[in-house]
Amino acid sequence: MQQLLDPSPPLGLFPQFVAQQQMTLVLKEKVLTWSGEDFSVKDQWGSVVVRCEGKLFSISDQKKFVDASGNHVFTLKNKIWHIHKTMEAEDLAGNVILKLRGKIQLFGSTMNITFTNFADNREVELVCKGDWIGRKATIARSDTNQIVAQIGRNFLNAREIFAGAETYQVNVAPGVDLALIAAICIALNERNRESQGR
Repeated sequence: MQQLLDPSPPLGLFPQFVAQQQMTLVLKEKVLTWSGEDFSVKDQWGSVVVRCEGKLFSISDQKKFVDASGNHVFTLKNKIWHIHKTMEAEDLAGNVILKLRGKIQLFGSTMNITFTNFADNREVELVCKGDWIGRKATIARSDTNQIVAQIGRNFLNAREIFAGAETYQVNVAPGVDLALIAAICIALNERNRESQGR
């Protein structure tokens, strides 16, 4: 596992989800759910960080994120009528707290992520660049190019082949919001499915 540096100040939306040390998240799509878009997000010790619950009959393809106790934290929604795939996260009051805008390129894909950082109230832009053939991606600050997370996708096992489920492992730098990284990874998964026509 590559050593990732603390961005200092902490980076993210939710202080309660900031990693105190470099962490590995495991995002696993749940099979046999009504929506087919449910994910569990656990840390390297198997403790739940957040869960993502998709809504089956939602026009905006809403994904509700809850903490380990089942408390609603935020909702991720598709924005329709955009040329490039765009998603937004809303807090419980309906305020937009995160924007994800991506485009498919000839080799891989790119997603720009913008939000107001909780630690210093500054606007932050992250860039996620992925190579889905190679099953990997990086998330870095656009201003410094510092990598804050690295995403890897496990090769399909028999269970995933029959159920269409996905599993990702994500190395996250200390001082980075784990819920934010989970939302980015799930948005990337959805874009990957759309590009494959699934």
